[in-house]
Amino acid sequence: MPEFTYEAMDRSGKSAGGTITARDNADAAVKVRALGVYPTKIASGAAKNGNSAVKASTSAGAASTVAIKSTEKAKNLGNITIGGKKITRLHILLFTREMADLLDAGLPMDRAFSVLIDQTESDTVREMLATMQGDIRAGQPLSDALRKFPKQFPPLYANMVHSGEVSGQLASVMTRLADFMEKEQVRRSQILAALTYPLVLISVALLAVTFLLTWVIPKLADVFKGLGAALPLPTVLLLSTSGFISKYWWAILLVIAVSVFSFRAWLATTAGRHTFDSAQLKLPYFGVLTQKIVAARLVRTLGTLLGGGVAILEAMDISATAVGNVVVTEAILAARGGVRQGETLHEAMAQSGDFLPVVRHMTAVGEETGRLPQMLLRTADTLDFEVDNAMRRLTSLVEPLVVLLMGGFVGFVVLSILLPIFEANTIVK
Repeated sequence: MPEFTYEAMDRSGKSAGGTITARDNADAAVKVRALGVYPTKIASGAAKNGNSAVKASTSAGAASTVAIKSTEKAKNLGNITIGGKKITRLHILLFTREMADLLDAGLPMDRAFSVLIDQTESDTVREMLATMQGDIRAGQPLSDALRKFPKQFPPLYANMVHSGEVSGQLASVMTRLADFMEKEQVRRSQILAALTYPLVLISVALLAVTFLLTWVIPKLADVFKGLGAALPLPTVLLLSTSGFISKYWWAILLVIAVSVFSFRAWLATTAGRHTFDSAQLKLPYFGVLTQKIVAARLVRTLGTLLGGGVAILEAMDISATAVGNVVVTEAILAARGGVRQGETLHEAMAQSGDFLPVVRHMTAVGEETGRLPQMLLRTADTLDFEVDNAMRRLTSLVEPLVVLLMGGFVGFVVLSILLPIFEANTIVK
């Protein structure tokens, strides 16, 4: 078998190199990884016999073929589903945590992928991991393999992994990523749990109102008209509303559909998104809550990236795309310009005026003490706690409010039904 020379890094980030016998570049990459080091360059070792150009080009052609096939397969995988199942955030979280544990235990990358492929129950995830393993065996770094799946692994993820590869601390960086994703998953679950009961309550109330207006009230209309007396104002309003809904329900649904479509189209424009996001931040009570949610996402993302070794300018670029609010995104990019010109991060934030005071102050403390990533993550935990308490208070207010409104409507319906009956009894007497 031919010989290959390789350059690699060990777990501490130190350079290593040597020669190894293998069938081709892919086989050489596997054997180098089995030595417990990460290959950065593999080349044919036959340069001395004059055939290096031919062999190198052949090896490069084989590696290119593998890479092209892997890329095409990844592009085809992008949004496909197998057996009706998609790759969810939970799948990516489990992959990250398990990969971190396997690398921390000392397993080579290729072996870790084999373990994950064997134990996953999702065909889609298995196919994605197999594609990535093929890229790894062809000598590509993990970060490049991840970038072929941008919807599953956003820039934040790929850049963190790249910084871990360069620093030789991939296992610890993967652990940081897993912790970050778990925090995000917990936050989404808490918000969803807080909103579920009020949404169910509102939905049931709307269904009950619709049933009364379109089914019960129309059946009583003829009874009221047969009483022969002038109907009271509440009854007239109720019958008019019920008749309009029963007759023009299709127009109502059409108006709702057109309104939703128009709103989504307006929201897709730059001006519309900017106006909507700006209004979200200025709403009474909800604006403060939105600011804390966005700020928590910002500092957690920025702290995770900086803690993983990503440069601050690049970390701010990635964080700007992850906050989910264009107004805050513009503020981050403006602050990035200040940092690029030599300002400290908290000074650049202070000039913008769009960052919460707690974020600016904790950033200043982190920069002064040299513990900026830790202070940002601690700030994110504090903001998450405040958001959780605010969501609980909001839920506790929404529930009685919906019950009160529903009770008021039912009382109005009952009053509108009973008033004509009382007046008819008075006329008979």
